[in-house]
Amino acid sequence: MFRVMIRDNMSPKAREILEATGEIEVVVDNDKATSDPAVLAGLIGDFDGIAVRSGTKITEDVLDRASRLKVIGRAGIGVDNIDVTSATARGIVVMNAPGGNTATTAEHAIAMMLALARNIPQATASMREGKWEKKQFLGVEIEGKTLGIIGLGHIGRVVATRAMGLGMRVLAADPYVTKEAAGALGVELLDFQDLLPLADFITLHVPRLEETRNLIRRQTLERMKPGVRIINCARGEVIHLEDLHEALESGRVAGAALDVFPREPPDWSLPIFRHPRVIFTPHLGASTGEAQQKVAEMIARQMVQYLLDEVITNAVNFPSVSQEIMNQLRPYLGLAERMGALMGQLNRQMNALSITYSGRVTEFDTRVLTHAVLKGLLGAFTDRPINYVSAPSLAREKGIDVAETLSQADQDYTNLIRIRASGGKPELDEVWGTIFAGKYQRIVRLGRVSMDALPEGPMIVLRNVDRPGVIGNIGTTLARHGVNIARFQLGRREGEALCLVNIDTPAGEEVIEEIRSLPHILFARHIDLN
Repeated sequence: MFRVMIRDNMSPKAREILEATGEIEVVVDNDKATSDPAVLAGLIGDFDGIAVRSGTKITEDVLDRASRLKVIGRAGIGVDNIDVTSATARGIVVMNAPGGNTATTAEHAIAMMLALARNIPQATASMREGKWEKKQFLGVEIEGKTLGIIGLGHIGRVVATRAMGLGMRVLAADPYVTKEAAGALGVELLDFQDLLPLADFITLHVPRLEETRNLIRRQTLERMKPGVRIINCARGEVIHLEDLHEALESGRVAGAALDVFPREPPDWSLPIFRHPRVIFTPHLGASTGEAQQKVAEMIARQMVQYLLDEVITNAVNFPSVSQEIMNQLRPYLGLAERMGALMGQLNRQMNALSITYSGRVTEFDTRVLTHAVLKGLLGAFTDRPINYVSAPSLAREKGIDVAETLSQADQDYTNLIRIRASGGKPELDEVWGTIFAGKYQRIVRLGRVSMDALPEGPMIVLRNVDRPGVIGNIGTTLARHGVNIARFQLGRREGEALCLVNIDTPAGEEVIEEIRSLPHILFARHIDLN
């Protein structure tokens, strides 16, 4: 039975979905005290999963105590409140629910833009004071104006379609979107600096990255069109608030609508909170009943899939794989992991690893297979538990550069995975593997020698001078120690032979040492692919 904690007043739908499996016990903890990482750290060790919104911070200290934790589910998009790096290093999947609040956040940005254009919040406040200041709140029309969207992702695209429906011209800046993709939406794509002087309204929809921190600051504000209005429903750190206030005071910026802040709740002493041409909401972008239910349902179903079926969807630290694709990938995953284990046990010292995929296997997301290779390989380097999520992080920690390449179909195989290590033994620095008939794993090359070997169970890898009697001596030695040979595969090249010997039971170090002492043996090592 798995245990999952649900926090932050999440929709009850999440609990219903998790408990309906009959295999997950759910604990709902909405106690604000538990939001303190020090308190949460004392509880987290009893759980396999935790589902949160933005209120709970999952820090490295919390993760240090999360001995059972397998998955963190964020009911929403942003994972700023989760130490993803630390979770990844510990093999914990971090998943979010993109799309569940896309329309809601986009609608809030549009609502903020309309409210800003027509001074609706200020007029409301004035009337609550018993005033009728009609002339003071002269607004501007939206139709015919130019909207600049910074960040044309899921939310930015919905904003674009809504704005065009209001009769606006839409420009966008996003280094990860092509002009063709933007054009298909009816949006003109420009460089960020070129967009700034053309937009009457600018709305921000970018993630919090080092390059987006203080994206809107004095230098960029000075390039904007005089009288521009700015809307931020993305991340608070994107705008330098003091510089924005200065631009409002000078008149360069006519108004601003802010839903997010560098610190939440914000520092109320900042002068921008007293500026009459700025309107605010307390991070309401995703705050609708429909959106909260959608993201709760999404994250609960994703957590069920992972805990019960090991299917990963919408993870921020691992490629997403559907159940259908996972079923097709399983033979390749097993082969990739065993190839990595074989390489790691043969070459304990390496500084780089190149993995080449060719043929039918390239139809899949091969990043998943690369994670499998690294999981197998790094098992020979450490006694720490390793899974598909933590393996790339550990490889970086050990200074192993990993390169992945896709190539055309190999003329001899319908699918092929090739691994090459740099800095290891030059005679055994390559492993090639393939899948026959959709399910049968084979090693078809080791080092420079072609063969047809089964990558399974305990094995002995041997290099020897190609002379008569060598195989007989090996067989006699194994028999004397009660080790039965299950399969013996041999390849020959330039006066040497390379053997992969499948054995029924592991061979101890004393057996391997005796084999190494036999005539003409150049290399012998026990390999465990269980």
